[in-house]
Amino acid sequence: MNPSVSLIISTYNWPQALNLCLKSVVTQTIMPDEVIIADDGSGLATKHLIESFRTQFGVPLIHVWHEDQGFRKSLILNKAISAASSQYIIEIDGDVILDKNFVKDHLSVAEEKTFIRGTRAHLKKEILSSVFKEERIHFSYRDKGIKNRFNALRIPSLAWLFTQKKNTAKSVRGCNIAFWKKDFIAVNGYSNDMQGWGAEDIELAARFINIGVLKKGLKFKAVQYHITHKFSCRKQHVSQLQSLRETLEGNIKRCANGYSEIQAVH
Repeated sequence: MNPSVSLIISTYNWPQALNLCLKSVVTQTIMPDEVIIADDGSGLATKHLIESFRTQFGVPLIHVWHEDQGFRKSLILNKAISAASSQYIIEIDGDVILDKNFVKDHLSVAEEKTFIRGTRAHLKKEILSSVFKEERIHFSYRDKGIKNRFNALRIPSLAWLFTQKKNTAKSVRGCNIAFWKKDFIAVNGYSNDMQGWGAEDIELAARFINIGVLKKGLKFKAVQYHITHKFSCRKQHVSQLQSLRETLEGNIKRCANGYSEIQAVH
């Protein structure tokens, strides 16, 4: 029996991309029990877009927002997961378009004492104008304008060949990750001190590893297509890499300022 599942979608001021992401959520063969938007300070256009989708979702669509004070993705994700009522968390970014079996595939590999690291294909810049104009959400690895085509293949019968457990946090991406909420709470969630673009997802994964929760890599399932965009400012990346090194070398299991501190504020 599948666990209850919350789909967490992080976003910031790109309603055009979030619109396609939410459209792809509506088409899921298995819907999550709830969808929570982790909004890092977007304007009214994003709020209005989310409101327009409420009648299309057969499950709760929850908008968790805080004021724009710079890149605070870790903090808003902690707040969003605090609002989640499910046992299992699937986390994506608001600039990805999901294959219709995305949630189903994640649930098929959910396992105690593991977290899931998925992959993504990319939509090249040259096709984005038509994608947005047509509000297109259906793609194939054969289509023009697809980068990393191998990651666009969905072959469930072969997925087991790549579904391996490892005790490394390497290459984890928050755009396609899943974990048990109880494990997230055990490591105190994301570090609120990791502000700006960087390694917050890998650092979280490292603490999962440190408490004995293994990474399970996933291929040929849970396909998603990333909408290409300019990089965010990366001036905080060096300090975030230092925090990651400290977590790895010190075998740190809980961050000092994370999920539980959000609860204290509430």
